[in-house]
Formats: sequence, C-alpha cells, structure tokens
Amino acid sequence: METLASQGIGVIAMGADHLPRLTELMRQYADLPMDLADASLVLLAEEFGEGRIVSTDERDFHAYRWKSQHPFSNLLLAQS
Repeated sequence: METLASQGIGVIAMGADHLPRLTELMRQYADLPMDLADASLVLLAEEFGEGRIVSTDERDFHAYRWKSQHPFSNLLLAQS
C-alpha cells in the first residue's frame, strides 16, 4: 500500500457507455468466470494502455488479455 500511495493512484468513474464492453468481456471469459470487478480492470487497462495491475487473482489475470492480446503484469507477483 505504501508503494501505491507513493506512486499515486486514482479513482475512475465508469458510465453506461462502458457497459457494452464490460458485457462483452464477461461473455468472452465466462468459462473462468469473469466478474464485474475483473472486467473493470481489463477495461481500464484497455482505456489507459497499461497492463500493470495489483490483484490477488493470479489464475484469472494470467489468462486475461487486454485489447485481446496483451498479458497483464501483476505487481503483487513481481520479484523484488
């Protein structure tokens, strides 16, 4: 948490215009299944062009791809 605070974090408001993409992602990854929180992180990665995340969900984020091709880099799993 100290690292996040020192590097800055933000809160992004998502609107109704994001619902189609969220729905599409949850359908695409229904076999995992993808929930709204996971879909939101994928959508934000796509919007900001950034795949570094902080998540305890190692299995699913190993499978998810943002913009359908880019893997995520989970900062909780990064080697020090």
